Amino acid sequence: MMNAKVFLGPLALATIFDSWAHLATFTFTNNCSYTIWPGTLTGGGSAQLSSTGFELASKASSSLNVPAPWTGRFWARTFCTTDASRKFSCQTADCASGQISCNGAGAIPPATLVELVLAANNGQDFYDVSLVDGFNLPVSITPQGGSGSCSPSSCPADISAKCPADLALKNSDGATISCKTACLAFDQPQYCCTGAYNTEATCPPTNYSQCFEGKCPLAYSNA
Repeated sequence: MMNAKVFLGPLALATIFDSWAHLATFTFTNNCSYTIWPGTLTGGGSAQLSSTGFELASKASSSLNVPAPWTGRFWARTFCTTDASRKFSCQTADCASGQISCNGAGAIPPATLVELVLAANNGQDFYDVSLVDGFNLPVSITPQGGSGSCSPSSCPADISAKCPADLALKNSDGATISCKTACLAFDQPQYCCTGAYNTEATCPPTNYSQCFEGKCPLAYSNA
């Protein structure tokens, strides 16, 4: 398996170190000027990781062991608070668990995702950055070590700053805090690649997905 660097948040860094054949250690470092709350979700019906969500202060680091093989995703939540009833919630990428731990729930779009499959197909690792569920924070993943030619995948741009008005998710002050996909905003099959548009040939990139693609060409942007 590989080593890799993963950036979660505008300047938030996570580093993946594979310590031996059946274990990977992900070290998340938040280089943002504000706190973020990373979340994790294990796929394929397997048991969730030892942490499914945690608080990460500015400039702080936290590590998480991941057994391999493993399939799942990481993301980061922002603008999170706990109300008088002790219910935890976030304005972007919340998992709606009511807690810092997501407990097997995924991110509510819009959310920038890092998707991984570790030690599949004779020990190969697969990874990508996905904007198919929208954008809330810049992210990148850079592999280190391992074998083969593995390139970084990233979305380093702040798409929220230039999000089309009809895709913008705004807070109570009117500031854009994340950017929806056209599928989420309009719920139309031509944007969601559903119904008659459920093939690559019938669901080409749209002006909206090309807006994401133009700013982050290394990330997936169209369903």
